[in-house]
Amino acid sequence: MKKLLLSLLAAVMLFTGCATAQTTQAGVVGVQRRQFMLLSEKQVESMSAESYLATLQEAGKNKTLNTDAQQLQRVRTIANRLIVPTVTFRTDAASWKWEVNVQDSAEVNAYCMPGGKIMVFKGLISKLNATDDELAAVMGHEIAHALREHGRERMSEAYVQQIGMFGLAALVGATAKDEQKAAATMEIASLVTTIGLTLPHSREQEREADRMGLELAARAGYDPQAAVSLWRKMTAAGGAKQPEFLSTHPSGESRISDLQGLIPTVLPLYEEAKRQP
Repeated sequence: MKKLLLSLLAAVMLFTGCATAQTTQAGVVGVQRRQFMLLSEKQVESMSAESYLATLQEAGKNKTLNTDAQQLQRVRTIANRLIVPTVTFRTDAASWKWEVNVQDSAEVNAYCMPGGKIMVFKGLISKLNATDDELAAVMGHEIAHALREHGRERMSEAYVQQIGMFGLAALVGATAKDEQKAAATMEIASLVTTIGLTLPHSREQEREADRMGLELAARAGYDPQAAVSLWRKMTAAGGAKQPEFLSTHPSGESRISDLQGLIPTVLPLYEEAKRQP
């Protein structure tokens, strides 16, 4: 049984090494991991644009879209400054059809979909009492996810995992005589794949977004130290968390430590940006 599960994981990981791509330049923070991409960039951008449009239409119908003109202008000003240095990581980002909106939601969150579709929730601003520098840290992080096409990468991995699980299901169905044993095998295989592949990749994606987001904010003239104060606020607001190895995000302590270690690298970029008119 153990050999069967290990063989499944090895097969999935071998498959993910067959179609890799480098989506961005490394920047001074040195993000250079090659990524598995099974789906095309256009496919994912098209799906994301449709989803974003549906969100805007729903929020508009519910009168929760861009309800505070001053707040919207503040968020768009920060976003516009962050968008300028995205070409450091990928030159085609300059031609993306960027959109920036604010949704009246208590959720402490923001996102940037593939192709540059940004949404900031009011809860992020109000509940954390976020400064411009702290908002830039969050938005830079989310923009980095889009630049690295982490959504496309996760979707590609999900397809491969489905293929692997279907294959295992067929094999178990053909060899297992006990239905309970077969069900247990499938459950364990799913857990092994999740812990061994999905979660580590997601945590690495979060680390990449932290690193790139810190550089984007610094190049845009936002204090990189704000990333540390932001995640301290987020950690305080988050309450009890599950162990890091079972989470898709690095722990608050790990994230803060990594960011603090990178600040000296991006500080010259921030100081240079502050000298510009």
